[in-house]
Amino acid sequence: MKDALVPVLVVIGLLLLAGLTLFLVRRPRRGTLPEAPAGEQRPGIERGEKIPPSVITAPAPEKPAPEKAAPEKAAPGKPAVVPAPAPPAPGETAPPVEVAPPKPAEPEIETPEPTAGRLVRLRARLSRSQNVFGKGLLGLLSRDHLDDDAWDEVEESLISADVGVQATTEIVAKLRERTRVLGTRNTAELRSLLSEELIEALDPKMDRSLHTGVVDGKPSVILVVGVNGAGKTTSCGKIARVLVADGHTVVLGAADTFRAAAADQLATWASRVGAQVVRGPEGGDPAAVAFDAVKKGIDAGVDTVLIDTAGRLQNKVGLMDELGKIKRVVEKHGPVSETLLVLDATAGQNGLSQARVFTEVADVTGVVLTKLDGTAKGGIVIAVQRALGIPVKLVGLGEGPDDLAPFDPQQFVSALLGDE
Repeated sequence: MKDALVPVLVVIGLLLLAGLTLFLVRRPRRGTLPEAPAGEQRPGIERGEKIPPSVITAPAPEKPAPEKAAPEKAAPGKPAVVPAPAPPAPGETAPPVEVAPPKPAEPEIETPEPTAGRLVRLRARLSRSQNVFGKGLLGLLSRDHLDDDAWDEVEESLISADVGVQATTEIVAKLRERTRVLGTRNTAELRSLLSEELIEALDPKMDRSLHTGVVDGKPSVILVVGVNGAGKTTSCGKIARVLVADGHTVVLGAADTFRAAAADQLATWASRVGAQVVRGPEGGDPAAVAFDAVKKGIDAGVDTVLIDTAGRLQNKVGLMDELGKIKRVVEKHGPVSETLLVLDATAGQNGLSQARVFTEVADVTGVVLTKLDGTAKGGIVIAVQRALGIPVKLVGLGEGPDDLAPFDPQQFVSALLGDE
């Protein structure tokens, strides 16, 4: 049995040896290419030839990344073509798109209403004062019998309208004399007499014009003074509109540096009429701002420089020093043409004490009486002129931008007494 297995094992061993030999012969050696199929020849490398190291180690060339297309230059008159951004890969979020903030709209330049006849157009704003003068006084004077009691009521009406005691006494004395001599009882005639006496009390001969225009090749300078709360900065902006409406060119100086809102407010008024404004740092030297404003006015070739000053009134000495310094610095360029004092009509007789302080420390040439539409005491105009000896040049009859009117005694009295 064992003798029969020996030949079988020999045959199996020979077959395994032959298979191993064949495998080793057919296996390509390391560093050589496998033989090409029959009939095929590899270019540049012979069969069985060693592979150069560069052939083995050189990686496959990477494809270059596609370049971003530059925006095409637009032909004249055509918009440039900008390629749309590539969509984000899956899983990625798109980058935020930057949106430029809209540019603020340029302020529209307004054309102020003409100043001629403004007081006539605004006469309805004096309706409360008309109740005192037009209805009250004319009703008293139209009585059949004007005794002492009636004249006492006339005096009380005038005093309650803030005409002032001295002016009231003079007006009533003249009215009593004229009505006694003329024997007047007709309402139209009494209205005419009262109108004449009120106009006379307002002294129509006073110069109420604003001194503006170029003087010796330099712009006129107007200082605006007054306590805070009287509407000083707002009045300054409205005065600028009055000047522009009359054909003047204006530069505004924000010399009220102690109140930050004042400079911003003045800049807003200036932008609405296309005027320039000069301002300084908050708490800075007001005189320096005034000096720069006049210099800017000279360089810009305007005919008027309007300077808004601080309205503090702690004490007379401080006010005198501040206004005096501003005036001295401004006069290095040229003389100050006008100093306008802004007063609040609703303050009545109490405002006159503040007004006297300003007239003592500054050469006030005119008064701007604001908020006259908000009081029934229209006689304050007479009291101011009598107390200060200074003409009222402008009156404020509303909150609108063009509600500041040049003062005219005849038109004002006519508005107070109402229609005939």
